[in-house]
Amino acid sequence: MPEIEFPEGVQSCFGETPEEVAVALADSVSRFLAQRLAEAPRASLVVSGGSTPLPLFRALSEKPMDWSRVDVLLADERWVPEGDPASNTTLVKEHLLQNQAAGARFLSLKQPGETPEEGLEAVKRELRELALPIDVLILGMGNDGHTASLFPDAPELPRAMDASNPEIVAAMTPPSQAQRRITLTYPVLAEARFTALHLKGADKLETLERAVSKPDEVMVMPIRGFLKPGLQIFWSP
Repeated sequence: MPEIEFPEGVQSCFGETPEEVAVALADSVSRFLAQRLAEAPRASLVVSGGSTPLPLFRALSEKPMDWSRVDVLLADERWVPEGDPASNTTLVKEHLLQNQAAGARFLSLKQPGETPEEGLEAVKRELRELALPIDVLILGMGNDGHTASLFPDAPELPRAMDASNPEIVAAMTPPSQAQRRITLTYPVLAEARFTALHLKGADKLETLERAVSKPDEVMVMPIRGFLKPGLQIFWSP
């Protein structure tokens, strides 16, 4: 395991198993959401897709809180129909919006339209009631350094990463990926009150080490834009 020297203010929680780390992250997330619900009418939880967060989704779904006041959405989504094997919306509904969390309000990034560009205005309407900044954001990371759908090879990346971009979402068409995508933009993601990076596997540690070694080259590895004080990194083998 490489010894990674994280930037000042970045915390790490390394565990022995994915389940152990998922429970620790679920505890942190539920505490933060409960605190926000004590202060505000609603709270927001932005999650990422893929297989890594599934134990987290299951652990979170059992947490007792007023889920009817929680808005749940994805940080990004592939532009595929719900029920498609590539749909993260399906994963969230099947694994997170269950048990205690069944009453949460889900805001879908996948709206009608043949392409994300066609569906963009509908997505913005769907997110109209989302209070910003986001309360809790859980990111993942690919071995190319992408996070959400902020891919290094996407032609839309400079605009999506622009801190002055007023848009909440962006259509993304990275040539390296089989599907078109839609993502929350960097300025929206970067302002979250609580941000966790949830990783699994030695390969992700190696990617993280590369990201930390050259923090200024954000367009090469967009995850670098999130390696800042307040980030909490949760990792398991």
